Amino acid sequence: MRNKGKSWRLFFGGSVFACLMAAGLSLCLGNVSIMPEELFRILCGTGEGMSRSIILYARLPRTIAALSAGAALAASGAVLQNVLANKLASPGIIGVNAGAGLGVTICCAFGALSGYRVSIAAFAGSLITVSAIFLFSFRTNASKTTVILGGVALNSILNAVCESITVLDTDVAMLSIDFRVGGFSSVSYTRLIPAVLLILFAFVLLFTLCNELDVVTLGDETAQGVGLPVGKYRLLFLALAALLAGAAVSFAGLLGFVGLIVPHFARRLAGNESGKLLPLCAISGAGFVTLCDLISRLLFAPYELPVGILMSMIGGPVFLLLLIRYKGGHRND
Repeated sequence: MRNKGKSWRLFFGGSVFACLMAAGLSLCLGNVSIMPEELFRILCGTGEGMSRSIILYARLPRTIAALSAGAALAASGAVLQNVLANKLASPGIIGVNAGAGLGVTICCAFGALSGYRVSIAAFAGSLITVSAIFLFSFRTNASKTTVILGGVALNSILNAVCESITVLDTDVAMLSIDFRVGGFSSVSYTRLIPAVLLILFAFVLLFTLCNELDVVTLGDETAQGVGLPVGKYRLLFLALAALLAGAAVSFAGLLGFVGLIVPHFARRLAGNESGKLLPLCAISGAGFVTLCDLISRLLFAPYELPVGILMSMIGGPVFLLLLIRYKGGHRND
């Protein structure tokens, strides 16, 4: 046990270092390179000139957005996997992201383009979707694979509704192009700050309820045996997962596979204990998305590849490999 704890601390420390490096490189590198010492002066408030404007109004909000979205989506995926008892569950695959996207699209159609209203609309859409998935699995006693396939079907339906709205309203279509692909090129403080505050709120609740999440993960009989109202806590954790995913989608767009890839590898290092798994997922997800965003900016510079495309290229093959490994919802050892 002592060796496991030491290994986890080592992995977590390495993840924090890698995340900080990715954030630093994201701030320094681009069409205009900025030296680390100049970056330090700007962040301390003593820098000036064009470099200061680039950092404060372009790269800093983008980096904060990538860090926040990666942490939120990865943690949301880990919570969904635990609550639904399915290691293939993630916000992008079972339709939670699409539900948040529909909420944002409807919000934009009514003229609200930023602020708390967008974040609340994204949360409402994701919460309705995750509730529908949970009710579907509970009422039909569906297998783990059936839950995933049902989520994929719901994902297609929600995306179709979004597409219908954008076809009928050309103004929304222009606003939602970047949103549907997923990326941070047009992120602003106005849209970012409310969502980040909601993400921080959800993380505070999650980290204080890690023990309860572990008990819920053990199953209904075990949870009821220790006197935990499992139904209420399951709904609470689903709501927190929806809040994390919805807040991230409200400014990052439909980024896929983060909530699948990161929890899978974090679980191999940290195990299933939520007190270790969730922090590692948050840090690893933040660093992973920030690094992918940096690569998408630099790969075809001065042109920029939306990070959502790059992540789909990475996540699609990984999902197929995991689908084969957990064939039928059970690990194929």
